[in-house]
Amino acid sequence: MPSHKIFSPLLIKQFETLTLKSQQGSNNQCKVKGRMKSAQPKAIKRGERILTEKPFAYVLKSKYRKERCDNCLNQNKVMKCSNCNYVYYCNRACQMQAWPLHKIECPMLKRIFPRIVPDAARMLCRLIIRLDNGGDLVRGYCTPTCYRKFRDLMSHYQEIKHDPKRVEHLESLYVILSEMMQNDTVLPNQAELLSIHGRLITNGFNILDAEMNSIATAIYLGVSITDHSCKPNAVATFEGTTLHIHAIEDMECLDWSKIFISYIDLLNTPAQRRDDLKENYYFWCVCSKCIDPQETVEMQAAKCPNPKCSAPLDITLNNCLYCDAGISPRYRNAFQEAINLTKNHLENMKDVAYLDVCKICLKKHKDFVHSLNVWHVKVLDAAFEAAIAVSKWGEALDYGKQLLPGFRKYYGDWNPLLGLLYMKLAKIQLYENFLKEAIYNFQEAKKILEVTHGPDHSLLQTQLKPLLLQAIADNSA
Repeated sequence: MPSHKIFSPLLIKQFETLTLKSQQGSNNQCKVKGRMKSAQPKAIKRGERILTEKPFAYVLKSKYRKERCDNCLNQNKVMKCSNCNYVYYCNRACQMQAWPLHKIECPMLKRIFPRIVPDAARMLCRLIIRLDNGGDLVRGYCTPTCYRKFRDLMSHYQEIKHDPKRVEHLESLYVILSEMMQNDTVLPNQAELLSIHGRLITNGFNILDAEMNSIATAIYLGVSITDHSCKPNAVATFEGTTLHIHAIEDMECLDWSKIFISYIDLLNTPAQRRDDLKENYYFWCVCSKCIDPQETVEMQAAKCPNPKCSAPLDITLNNCLYCDAGISPRYRNAFQEAINLTKNHLENMKDVAYLDVCKICLKKHKDFVHSLNVWHVKVLDAAFEAAIAVSKWGEALDYGKQLLPGFRKYYGDWNPLLGLLYMKLAKIQLYENFLKEAIYNFQEAKKILEVTHGPDHSLLQTQLKPLLLQAIADNSA
């Protein structure tokens, strides 16, 4: 098969591929007029927006295709494309805006309809189309002068090539793409496709809605410079398809080698986080949280048998390090039984959480599991959402209040998930007429979300602030 034009040797010669990641996963290099250059010193304050970027390519997840616009991703009344019958748009303007790309993709989706295209296959299709139409020259800027192109993204070609599961998955995607694309666009050979797929795997973002639900997959070029830490000093949030990076700690200057976001869910043990990063991003995390043995002990802590001691207990020891209370084999077995039960139930509740199942786990935890044990926090989170789903507001408030310390400890003081938890609690309290509590929690949510999202974000302007004003007005009445 002839080589696809994005892999032209001439382009490779013209645009030198930089080494983007070390064994720790370093991304912090970019191009400045063909050479490396340090960013200009600039003091950064907490809450400052340090990067805004539109996606290079993105795809709405298929499960949302009949309820969200394929272009703007908003959840509205949508109408399907009359030709492919696959994608939906909220209005004519969005359809026209999406047309330059969709006119190429449309016959491909029509060819495979009514089958659902796997999200990874559709994303690869869009990347191939994008690159085939000048996308290989598109620059994503992380500073006014520092940029990246798609080719500059790390592909981890060798690692993926020797990963049987990845290769098998890519082979299945190749079959789907071959059927979709046929003669419409030249399909890269499998080696070339692996390079594109590798860049997608290790640089892809999940676009999140206001509730932090993943609704789309995207590639952003400039922001790919940002490395991971389990103790991040910046956070990525979204307004539609637009990505924003906000600082959640003060920084001496805009130095991308010292700016970190989290690639993964932080509500996991160091071993789980490291395995997740190694499997998906091909590096071993050595951040301060991952190398601190105390982190593992606290996240898997038991409750001390001494009712007067609230310290986290290392269940592998014979005595509590703080009060010297003894730990019997029976106590150790009961703790482990509660944790194993919880892990099994949480695995079975990945898609839907059941309140009665959560209650069974929490009852088992009562005498043996520490309140900040990560598995206890996970069950509280599931119970909180399950109680909201069935409109049991009193129970939801109870679980949400218990959840706050765990979220603050593991996500940090300036994380969107903590801000949204305060906001959800405040909404319930407003509905239940607990106005003073609602005002307090709305204000806490506002304080956090103004840092993580920015004060101009629609989440604050159209939801949080009007509800806060309503609570204040009702409380004054």
